[in-house]
Amino acid sequence: MPRNALLLLSRLLLAALFVPSGFQALSDIAGTTGYFAGLGLPLPTLAAWGTGLFELIVGLLILVGFQTRITALLLAAFCIAAGFIGHYGQGGGDAMLAFLHQQMLMKDIAIAGGFLALAMAGAGAWSVDGRIIAGGS
Repeated sequence: MPRNALLLLSRLLLAALFVPSGFQALSDIAGTTGYFAGLGLPLPTLAAWGTGLFELIVGLLILVGFQTRITALLLAAFCIAAGFIGHYGQGGGDAMLAFLHQQMLMKDIAIAGGFLALAMAGAGAWSVDGRIIAGGS
């Protein structure tokens, strides 16, 4: 598969995680706030709005390929932070729940790796970034 097609597919798959997640967080702000409150985060309502908006906006930026290298680095850091805040050491005495949280942490770390690769490769020609570069040459 050509490089630009793979980069587009990468962006679509990564955005498919963040755009719906951000939309869901904003659509159920009370539930999202409750989740963050349950984690013991300060200002859970602010965290819910901030996280929902962040996920939606940066997901859309990745989708269209605008400022992809910077956005991918931000999302890599977000994935690591979210993984450790939301999943590290969670599950208490329930072995099944602890296992699921461990898997979710590893998933977040893996997604961060995908974003680091995207930050290195860039968005490709089939993106806003690609059009800006082609138009500027």
